[in-house]
This record gives sequence, structure tokens and C-alpha cells, in this order.
Amino acid sequence: MRRSKILVVEDEREIGLLLKKYLEVENYDVVCKEDGKRGLNAFNEDVFDLVISDIMMPEMDGVALCKAIRKISNVPIIFLTAKDDEVDKLLGLMQGADDYITKPFSIKEVVARVKAILRRYLELSQGVIPVAILEGEDISIDFTNNTVIKNGQEVSLRTKEYEILELLAKQPDKVFSKGQIFEKVWGSEYLGDDNTVMVHIRRIRNKLEDDPNEPRYIQTVWGLGYKFTLKDESDE
Repeated sequence: MRRSKILVVEDEREIGLLLKKYLEVENYDVVCKEDGKRGLNAFNEDVFDLVISDIMMPEMDGVALCKAIRKISNVPIIFLTAKDDEVDKLLGLMQGADDYITKPFSIKEVVARVKAILRRYLELSQGVIPVAILEGEDISIDFTNNTVIKNGQEVSLRTKEYEILELLAKQPDKVFSKGQIFEKVWGSEYLGDDNTVMVHIRRIRNKLEDDPNEPRYIQTVWGLGYKFTLKDESDE
């Protein structure tokens, strides 16, 4: 099973390395970046299960980083900051963070918070729609029986094709990068091979879309990845 991967974004290098050391002892994979811009680039290029971010950083601060991540992911975010004012705490949480820890902090407290948040996030599958059947105007996906119906006819999908569709459709309008799709569906580390995911997306579209070149359901979000939507954007 793939180990949970954590992105630490902290401009104080010693703190970042300290977090990395203790989290790796707990069997997490940890990537450290020293400013928000590099942190966002790393997040877009890899698959992370949790983000720990300082607030006051050069290039892009933690609040801006959190806003950018929230546009494409519901991954848990913990803020680290020297500020302990309640207004600052409230601001951070309102921007989409899940927790807030002030410096100086106990490393044991950070590890405990990480474990608790990851356990909730992974076990409860935060953001996944709790339905057995997803229905659109001319499509129906039965997640219990793993079947897809298009215009009254069952669509024949290969195993990986269905798994990709299920991943996207259970979290409609959420953008998944190619790396996230590969690691979640194939269960192994993504090494930058875009072709595997792209080929499978093309096959799904050929079977599912009225016009694969103008897809309605599985849409490309340029520079980020793919999303599933039941919305007909031509009507908006």
C-alpha cells in the first residue's frame, strides 16, 4: 500500500527538516519546500494526502497557497504560524485550512494532529459523494454494480477505465491531475508518464461522449488535469 505523502511548506529550513525527520519516523513520505510558490508547483506535480504550511512566507504566503489548493483539492491543510491571535486563526480556517498550530510547537503535538486529520480524511473519504447511483440527462453510473448506462445501453468499460471514471465521478467538478489519477488507480508511484492516463481518458471519452473531441462529462482543465461534471456548460 502506498504510504501517505505530506507536503511541508516552511521558509525556516530547520523547522521544515525537523518536521520531515519526525514524520518520516512515523512512516510518512515527506516533501519539503521553502516558499508557497514552490509548494504549489510541487502539489500540482505530485499526489499528497496532507499539506503543512507556514503562513508568513516569501513569493506566496500560506493563505494564498491554501486558496490555490482549494480550487483543485480538498486535501487537509494544517497552518503553522508564529501568530497566536484568534483573528488570525479564524482567518486561516475560513480560507480552507483544517487546523492551526502556533510556534513554538511540540513536535509530538504536530504528529498527533497529522495522524488524527489523516485518519478522518482517509477513512471517511472526505468529499466523496455517498450515493449508489449517479444520474445525468443521458447517463447513469451504478457504483454498487460497477455499471454505466448511456442512452439506455450499457457501456462496456475495461477495469482501469471504470476505475478512472469512478474516481472522477464520485467527486464531481473536482480536478484530478494525471499524477493523482495514476497513483490512485494504479496504486504505484507516478513517474511522469502522462501517456498512460491520457490513453485511458481518450478511450473512456470514445465510449461515453457524444463527441469525444468536445467532451461533456470528462473535461480537461488545462494545465491541471481532468474533472467529471454533469453540468452542461453550454447552457450556462
